[in-house]
Amino acid sequence: MKCHSRNLLTLLLLTVFLLTPTTFAAAKKLIPMGESIGIQLELPFVYVAHDVLLPNGQWLKKGDIITEVNSEPINSVEKVEQNLSGNQLTFTIEQKSQPREIKLTNEQANNILPFLKDETDGIGTLTFIDPESNQYGALGHQIVDGVLNEPPEFTTGSIFLASIEQIKKSTPGQPGYKISVIDKDNIRLGNVKSNELYGIFGNWETNISESLREPIDIMQEDEMKLGKAELFTAIEGSEVEAFEIELTKIEENFLQFVVTDKELLEKTGGILQGMSGSPIIQNGKFVGAVTHMFVEQPSKGAAISVTEMLKKSPN
Repeated sequence: MKCHSRNLLTLLLLTVFLLTPTTFAAAKKLIPMGESIGIQLELPFVYVAHDVLLPNGQWLKKGDIITEVNSEPINSVEKVEQNLSGNQLTFTIEQKSQPREIKLTNEQANNILPFLKDETDGIGTLTFIDPESNQYGALGHQIVDGVLNEPPEFTTGSIFLASIEQIKKSTPGQPGYKISVIDKDNIRLGNVKSNELYGIFGNWETNISESLREPIDIMQEDEMKLGKAELFTAIEGSEVEAFEIELTKIEENFLQFVVTDKELLEKTGGILQGMSGSPIIQNGKFVGAVTHMFVEQPSKGAAISVTEMLKKSPN
């Protein structure tokens, strides 16, 4: 999708939910979701999350990879801790693909542990579950680690139910956002099999029958009409609510809409960062998902049709 308006901010890209070319292509009904989820990707390496000035004047720079401690290969923070024995330790660091060594005392090494990470985590929106394949699509964009500035290689991934604790309202020129925390029960909803350009997706592991929503038909593009529709999303706790919107423009596979729901406008100012992927329903059928907001007019948003999403396939 090309955005020619300088005021159009991409919150998330497009949500695409194909694990293989046929996984969702034949889907006729999907369960619209809208829950806020926590996402955790476990990495096969350890990196430095913040710049750290060492006592000898050297720096550990944000994004440095720790590859060895005392010549022992390292692939987790736990492995680093296991190798902190002896008074003098040698850390092998890869900085911009160039290896170097630093010497640390045991105390100094323990002091840097809080700055080391071996996972990427964040909050996203669950878009739908395919009841036939038990697979889900979520988030609507590729996860890019904020420190590494690239999609991280990961070994395993999980999604968890998250609760909205606070909302930072959108105002013209200032996009708002959701502040979420992982649900206290910490129950894994599913795995993450792939982190692609168009979203994360994987296998749903909990009982689909527990969903409050039933599978609904996918709306074909020639059925879409200007006018009233609903947006499913969570703005308080973990409860998904339906909010009124109005479709104002339909152009092939892409839609524009305005939020007309007074409650949503009062609480959020319109569209928030983190709402992308929220399902849009019209006349009881799955139309598509939110993809963008207009920065200067946060009550306005853009979406993609679900039929177009189902044509896409991650490489």
